[in-house]
Amino acid sequence: MSVGNRIKDRRKQLKLSVDNVAEKLGKNRATIYRYESSEIENMPLDILEPLAKVLRVTPAYLMGWETEKNLPTLSNNYPFVPANVAAGLPEAILAITNSDMDYISIPDSIMGKWAGQDDIFLMRINGQSMNRVIPHQSLIAVKPTKLANLNNGDIVVFSDEHEYSVKRFYQHDDKLIFKPDSNDTRFTDYIMNATNSDLKIHGKVVIYIVEQD
Repeated sequence: MSVGNRIKDRRKQLKLSVDNVAEKLGKNRATIYRYESSEIENMPLDILEPLAKVLRVTPAYLMGWETEKNLPTLSNNYPFVPANVAAGLPEAILAITNSDMDYISIPDSIMGKWAGQDDIFLMRINGQSMNRVIPHQSLIAVKPTKLANLNNGDIVVFSDEHEYSVKRFYQHDDKLIFKPDSNDTRFTDYIMNATNSDLKIHGKVVIYIVEQD
């Protein structure tokens, strides 16, 4: 594989546009296209080193002297809301400010297509009402989503007057139904009117990470 192909492949792996790379290097996009087309066969070190830094690899990898097994594991940091969201009855969560937030690094290989999306946040689930899908104390990644973009069966985090919960979402006419997905039949549906001004859909659960005992 040529140097240009390595640069292009790595840029795409990091989900960086040509303009992103050009901006980070203080170059124009035409120059980056030249790098990726291998027009510059003997790339000088003063170009190679900053380029490798942007692409989070070594100059040796770009030159073909190291293999992919030497690449660092790609990961991103996501804000973690320091409160459990209930998988049971809705529960109150005190107001949380940005200063309260922690960040958790998750490998891109786990986040898949959601990797690096800056609006995703993490929470920990508490309770058994979703235990057929998401066990107690699982870590969930939540993607903010408008009500109109939800599909029946999506798992959502919602609140009603500052009480938070996670359930499967269904809509029938003007009724919003939040269903448990549990092997415990004591959990029942939570039904609300779609016009309820206190209802907030905080997002759709796109990833969950289970911690084994």
